[in-house]
Amino acid sequence: MNHSLSSLLTSRRGAWAVLAIALVLMVALFGLLRGADAPARSTHAPVDSESARVSALLEQFPDADRQSVLVVASRTDGGSLGADDLQALDGLLPTLGEHTTAEPSGPVVSEDGQAALLIAPITVGTDNSETAQTIDALRTTLADHAIEGVSLQVTGGPAFGADIASAFDGADFTLLAVTILIVAALLILTYRSPVLWLVPLMVIVLADGLAGRVTAAVGAHWDLQFDAGIISVLVFGAGTNYALLLISRYREELHTEADHRVALARAWRGVAPAVVASNATVVLALLTLLLATIPLTRGLAIPAAIGLLIAMAAVLLVLPPLLAVCGRRVFWPFVPQVDGGGHRSRAGAWRTVAGAVVRRPVIALAASLALLGVMATGLLGTTVGLDQSERFRVESESAAGLEVLSEHFPPGEAAPIIVVTAPGSVEQVVETAQGVDGVVRAHPLAAMEDGSLASVMVTGEYAPGTEQSLDLVRELREAVHAIDGADALVGGSVASDLDAREGNRADLLLVAPLILAVTFVVLLVLLRSAVAPVLLLMVNLASTVAAIGAGAWLSRMLLEQQALDPQVPILAFLFLVALGIDYTIFLVHRARSEVATWGTRRGMVEAVTHTGGVITSAGVVLAAVFAALGVLPLVTLAQLGLVVGVGVVVDTLVVRTVMVPAIFSLVGERIWWPGRPASGTSPGAPHLAEGAESDHEPYPVAPARA
Repeated sequence: MNHSLSSLLTSRRGAWAVLAIALVLMVALFGLLRGADAPARSTHAPVDSESARVSALLEQFPDADRQSVLVVASRTDGGSLGADDLQALDGLLPTLGEHTTAEPSGPVVSEDGQAALLIAPITVGTDNSETAQTIDALRTTLADHAIEGVSLQVTGGPAFGADIASAFDGADFTLLAVTILIVAALLILTYRSPVLWLVPLMVIVLADGLAGRVTAAVGAHWDLQFDAGIISVLVFGAGTNYALLLISRYREELHTEADHRVALARAWRGVAPAVVASNATVVLALLTLLLATIPLTRGLAIPAAIGLLIAMAAVLLVLPPLLAVCGRRVFWPFVPQVDGGGHRSRAGAWRTVAGAVVRRPVIALAASLALLGVMATGLLGTTVGLDQSERFRVESESAAGLEVLSEHFPPGEAAPIIVVTAPGSVEQVVETAQGVDGVVRAHPLAAMEDGSLASVMVTGEYAPGTEQSLDLVRELREAVHAIDGADALVGGSVASDLDAREGNRADLLLVAPLILAVTFVVLLVLLRSAVAPVLLLMVNLASTVAAIGAGAWLSRMLLEQQALDPQVPILAFLFLVALGIDYTIFLVHRARSEVATWGTRRGMVEAVTHTGGVITSAGVVLAAVFAALGVLPLVTLAQLGLVVGVGVVVDTLVVRTVMVPAIFSLVGERIWWPGRPASGTSPGAPHLAEGAESDHEPYPVAPARA
C-alpha cells in the first residue's frame, strides 16, 4: 500500500492527477464554507457551575440584557473634584442617556472627594463585539463633551468584555502575517534556496486557510468555543515540521538516487510512519479535552484535531506531487547530486555531540537533569489566576478605570456579585450577605414577573479577580446556602472567575493523565517495546514540568505577571507533551531503522547525525510560531506562547540531543524489550562492538541509478 501510494503521489501522471483533485476539493470546500463563523468566546466557567446556572437564570428576568457601565471621573492633577466639576458631570447625564436603556445616575462622589461615578445602564449585545459598539459610542460622546482638567474613563463588566473584543480587531490578521513571515524566514535559512521555501509554505498556507473554514463550520454546528489563533499556530507549526522532515529525507535520498521521483517516493515511505504517529499522538491527546469542563478548553479539542489532520494531509498528499513536478532543480542553487552516499560520511556537529553523549552517558544525563531541575524551580512561588486588570497585555481604558475606581471606591463596584433566590427569602439573603466580612452593601435588585425568583446585588470591597474577592464569594456562598428554603445561588463575574479557576484545576488533574496514557500507547505501538515508551515518557514529563517552570519565571520577568492564567497550565501541558514527543518519535523511529545495522548505541548516533539538523530546524520553527502568539493582546496567549516556545527549544536541544541518546546508551539493547531488533547483521555493515569508534562509512552505500 505504501509503495503504491508513494508511486501515485510522485509518478509523472499521478502527481498531476493528485494535484488536480486536491485543487478541485480545496476550491469546492472554500466556496462551500466561505460564510462560516465560529461562535464568540463568551463562557469561561463550567456549564454546570453555580455561576453558569445563575447566568442562565438571570436571562429569564425582565431586562436581562441590561447591565451598567461605570464612568469614573477624577482630576488629572490628582486633586479633589470641585463644585464646577460635579455640575459638569451632572450635565453629562442627558448626553449619556442617548446611549442607555434607562436613566443614567450620579455623580456618586467618593469619601475623599477625589473621584466620582456616573452609572449608565446599557443593553449588552449578543457578544462582546456587539457590546463594543455601544461602549465605543459612549466613549466618543464623552470625548466630545470633555471636562477641562477631568479624566473620564468607562469601566465595568461590559466595558472589559468590549475592550477584549476591540483588542482583537485585526489581531488574527496580524498573527497570520507574523506567522507567515516567521515560517518563511526560517525556511529560507534552513534551505538556503530562493525557490524551495515557497513550495511547503504555499501548501501550509492553503492548509491553514482550509482549516480555518472547516473549524469555523464545525464550531458553528456544534456550538464550540475556541481560539482560532491557536488553531492557526498548530497548523503552521505542525505542517512546517512535517514538511521539513519530508524534504530533509528527500534531499538525503537524492544523493544516492538519480531519479528524483524514486528518491521522493523512498523518502515518503521513510517519513510517513513517523509523521502519522506524531500526528496521531497530538490528535488523540487533543481529543482528551472533550472531557474538560471549561467550554473554551473543551471547544478546542475537535477544531484543533481537524486542523492538525488537514496539515498532515496537505504535507503527505499535496506536497509530494508538487515536489515531484518541480524536480531536483527546486533545491537550486545547492542541488543535491548523486555521490554514492559519500555525503553521509561527513562528521558534523551532530555526530560529534551524539558521540560525546554516548561515550559519557552518565555525565550527559546528570547535567541535563540538573538543567531541568533548575528550570523547574521557576514553579516556586508561582500562582494560578489573574485578576481582571491583569488579563490585558496592552493598556485598556477599562483596566485603567478600574485602577482609579479601586483607589477611591470599593473595587467591587465594578463587578457586583449577584445572588438568585426565592422571593420570600430576599430580606434574609440581604441580611445574611451584609453580615459577611468584606461585603460593603447588599440590596434587592429585581424579581421575575411570575414571582418564582428574585435577585440580590452584593457589592464587595475587593478588586475583581483577587484572592480576597474569590474568598468573599466562597464565604458568601456558604452563608446563603445555609438559609432554609432560599435555594440561593451566587453568581456574577467574580463567581464565574472562581468557578473557572476551580474548573481548570479539575480539568488538569483529569486530562493530564489521559494525555500521558495516549502518548504511551502511541509510543508502544510505534516502537514495539515496553521499556522505551516508559523512559521516553518520563523524560518528556520532566521536560514539560521544567518548561512550565521556566515559562512562569519568564512571565514574571518579561510580562511582569506574577501568576499564570488558569488555562495556561492545562494547554501548556497538552502541547508540550504531545508536540514535544514528536521530536522523540522522529528521532527514535530513525534510530530503530539504524539498529539493524549498527546496534542501539551506534544506531542512536547515526539517528542524531541524520535528524539533528532537521529536528532542530523544526523545533525552532515551532517555538517561533508559538512565540508569535505574543502579538495578541491577552496575557493568556502570550504566556502560552512563551511556555510552549521555551519547552520546544529545550526538548529539541536538550531532550532529543542529549537525554534520549544518553538513556539509550545506558540501557543498551534492553531498551527494545521484549522485541529484539537485529544488530550488526545488515549486508555490508562493518561489525562494531557497542560504543566502538570507526572510520568506516557509517552506512552501506546503495548503488546509484543511472
